[in-house]
This record gives sequence, structure tokens and C-alpha cells, in this order.
Amino acid sequence: MANHKILVIDDSRVIRARVRDMLPAGNFEVLEAKDGEEGLNMIRQEHPNLIMLDFLLPKVSGFEVFQQIQGNGDLQKIPLVVMSGREEEVLEKIPKPFDYFEFIKKPFEQKELIGAIKSAMKKATKPRPAVTVAPPEPEPSPAPVGRVGGEVEELNKKIATLQADMEVLKKQLAQIEPLKKQLNQIVTFIKQKLK
Repeated sequence: MANHKILVIDDSRVIRARVRDMLPAGNFEVLEAKDGEEGLNMIRQEHPNLIMLDFLLPKVSGFEVFQQIQGNGDLQKIPLVVMSGREEEVLEKIPKPFDYFEFIKKPFEQKELIGAIKSAMKKATKPRPAVTVAPPEPEPSPAPVGRVGGEVEELNKKIATLQADMEVLKKQLAQIEPLKKQLNQIVTFIKQKLK
């Protein structure tokens, strides 16, 4: 049984396998989660020694997983590497400098991955400022959803629709490749018959 557990939370099986293959052989176990919900469950059950977190995930987003990790005193001690192909999306929600976790842009090479892990391990040991807990705010009286609340709800609906559309597009793109090959074969056959 391995002494150290590395949890890779990414919706891409290819990325999870790539991270697993890039890690040097050693006395650790690589755990995998395909979405944020599964990732959070595995964090709580397995208590990993390192978390590799994709920022864009289905079900529970990588940012929501990040917030839960950072909001929990025990979980925030776990070294964290955030991964994304689009750094600007990370920066929209988490401003630099990244004091307590490391960021790595996809695609990455083994040397970059190892460097990010080492940096995350150092950053996880940094003392954090004490968090003062504000007294709970009184329950708001039932009132119609304000303009901002309505806009947020509308944006969340649009995001959900866009994510669903992206999944459909991914499936459609996967179906186009074989059709392109068949079309090329047909064109080649016709050209040969015309000669």
C-alpha cells in the first residue's frame, strides 16, 4: 500500500493518464476523479497528500472545489496544483499572486509538472492569516429577487446551457472525424474511376 496519495481531478481521461504517467515512480498512489463532485468526495474519504485540480469541471466546478478546499482549515494544508488550458479564466476568479497553491497551464511537460508540485508543497506550508468569522447576517425578509440576484440566476442558467451545448459539440466533433475519412476515401475512389 502506498504511503502517499495524489488525487487528480480532471474530466479528461487523457489528462488524468498523462499526469499519472509523468509522475516519477515512487511510494505513492494516484487517485482519479472525473468531476468536481467526485473529487470532493474523494478528498474527504481518501485524505490525499496532493491535489491536482482542473479548473473547468462538470457537476461541481473546479473553482467551487477550490473554494471548499480554501475554506476548510484541514483541507487548505494539502498541497494544491490548479490546472487549466486558459489561465485568464482562473485569473478572473483568483487574482495573482497565487500565495497558497500553484498553477500550471495545460498542456504541460513533465518538468513543469514536477516543478509545480514542488512549489505547491512549499506554498502549502506557508502560514495563513487568521480568518475572523463575521457574525451571521440576519435572514433577509422575503422579497422579490432583486436585479442583481435575477442577473446572477440568469447567468447561471446561461452557463449551464453553454456547458450542455459544449458536451453536445464535443460528441458531434468526435463523430465528424470518421465521416471525413469516409468522404476522403469516396473522393479517392471516384478520382480513380474517372481516370
